[in-house]
Amino acid sequence: QVQLVESGGGLVQAGGSLRLSCAASGRTFSGYALGWFRQAPGKEREFVAAISPSGSSTYIADSVKGRSTISRDNSKNTVYLQMNSLKPEDTAVYYCAAAWRGLGTDQYKFDYWGQGTLVTVSA
Repeated sequence: QVQLVESGGGLVQAGGSLRLSCAASGRTFSGYALGWFRQAPGKEREFVAAISPSGSSTYIADSVKGRSTISRDNSKNTVYLQMNSLKPEDTAVYYCAAAWRGLGTDQYKFDYWGQGTLVTVSA
């Protein structure tokens, strides 16, 4: 079992930055690929970024590529999403997720989910 708790969301002006954190419980944290997804009001949940168990490989969605970075610190059981040059269309609830089956972008292959943290970007 892995429990995930996101933090770091909030209200930010367009062009600003935020760093989201996701703290995980469980002794096997370093064995999971981790991902960030988001869901905007009235839209489907979509992939944002993912990182392999060792942190050596990452996937970044085209919608945030060049503006966002995913990283992890296995000694702290934490994964981060650094988001820069935020746009109003980045407004969404951001979810952290963990996948035992390896790195990917398919939300249905992620086994555990956090409750989400709201990011609101004002114009």
